Amino acid sequence: MNFFRNALTVLAISSALAASACAPDDSGEGHVAEVELSASTPVRIRVMAGNLTSGTGQSYDPGHGIHIFKGAHPDVALVQELNYGANSTTDIRAFVDAAFGTEYVYYREGGAQIPNAIVSRYPIVESGEWDDTSVSNRDFAWARIDIPGPVDLWAVSVHLLTSSSSNRNTEAQKLVSYIKGKVPAGDYLVIGGDFNTGTRSESCISTLKQVVVAQSPWPVDQKGNGNTNASRSSPYDWVLVNGGLDALETPVVIGGSSYASGLVIDTRVYTPIAELSPAVYGDSGAQYMQHMGVVRDFMVPGDDGGGQIPPDGGSNPPPSGSSVFLNEILANEPGSDVAAEFVEIVNGSASSVDLSGYTLSDSAGTRHTFAAGTTLAAGKGVAVFGGSTAIPAGISAVVASSGTLGLGNSGDTVTLKSAGGTTVDSVIYPSSLSATDGVSMNRSPDADAAGTFALHTSVGGGSSSPGKRANGTSF
Repeated sequence: MNFFRNALTVLAISSALAASACAPDDSGEGHVAEVELSASTPVRIRVMAGNLTSGTGQSYDPGHGIHIFKGAHPDVALVQELNYGANSTTDIRAFVDAAFGTEYVYYREGGAQIPNAIVSRYPIVESGEWDDTSVSNRDFAWARIDIPGPVDLWAVSVHLLTSSSSNRNTEAQKLVSYIKGKVPAGDYLVIGGDFNTGTRSESCISTLKQVVVAQSPWPVDQKGNGNTNASRSSPYDWVLVNGGLDALETPVVIGGSSYASGLVIDTRVYTPIAELSPAVYGDSGAQYMQHMGVVRDFMVPGDDGGGQIPPDGGSNPPPSGSSVFLNEILANEPGSDVAAEFVEIVNGSASSVDLSGYTLSDSAGTRHTFAAGTTLAAGKGVAVFGGSTAIPAGISAVVASSGTLGLGNSGDTVTLKSAGGTTVDSVIYPSSLSATDGVSMNRSPDADAAGTFALHTSVGGGSSSPGKRANGTSF
């Protein structure tokens, strides 16, 4: 296979961004008639592998694994031992809703005692299972996923045997044969899950190198430990990708933290644990917790047209190194007073950030430029309003320097750039998040750069919370 074809394709794609002009809608504010994004506009894809069952039933019923999946916000998850409730269709759907979100789709292999599965934010257009002839209670689950951009992602969820390295290599040989016979050479490929490997140099890994890249640096936790079994002594769990996708790897960004080579999630060592909410300290140490989750991020070129908008209308985490992000947007003001439109910006780092010269824009152009000397303290937020008359008392806020925000009710793009013109964060939202008068869209979890956008009523209960946390408390 020519695994580097995709990387070369990315280099050849133009990075132009074109948006149509805005025209006034009934309320007098701008709306987007059409937004076009070039194929090279990057989209962050987060892939996570997790055998995160706990308790005595090899199931997700106790909820610890659900917390960890939810806190990590993967776009694609390769899940092992997916048992939940009575394993009815309704129960498995409830697990996906709780651990990932109602907008996610999934494929779970049938007839298995401890089934493998793939859960995806993006459409699964083809799926199935390949027979693992070495074991009787699970197979290899696979899915072809229509991620943003011109290239599909093939995801394979595996759970290799504990019995011996020789048996694991036999499974790997079978898996390679399936992949070579099914996966097109130009598509992306990820193999992830519980390999039960004792070392990084096992023969099964060498075999899998025929179709994926397997080399250091490996994902590690915040203390530098890359081992993933319950005792943290062996590298059981992997997210391995082919050359085309490996060339697009980018640091994992969660809240104000960045991990250059991916992340092993152990809630007992992760700090600040609030970045992984609703996960809590003890989840990874729960009774009979299987393993630690493994996360890797990739920046892939996006689609033409609206394909950049994730199905939930969310956004991708800000680029590596970014500590400031867009947290809340009110595009559809109460009534017709466009002064009430606002964009809330949060500093998720541990130190203040100089915003001098930073710009805030939508698809029609720059709406606000922060004045010289403007700083945003660590952990604080500031709201940019369309007009001064709508700013509530007692919050940190400024008025758009252009005199308006003009955010579209039918969808728009909001972008924050540094003084040097580098994109710090960008959100493309659909009408489903901007069609209700007076209801903002807010990151969920609130003040989490990795969170996707949802209606404020589902995050904080109220209709909006400019300059404050979603629950109404101060930053």
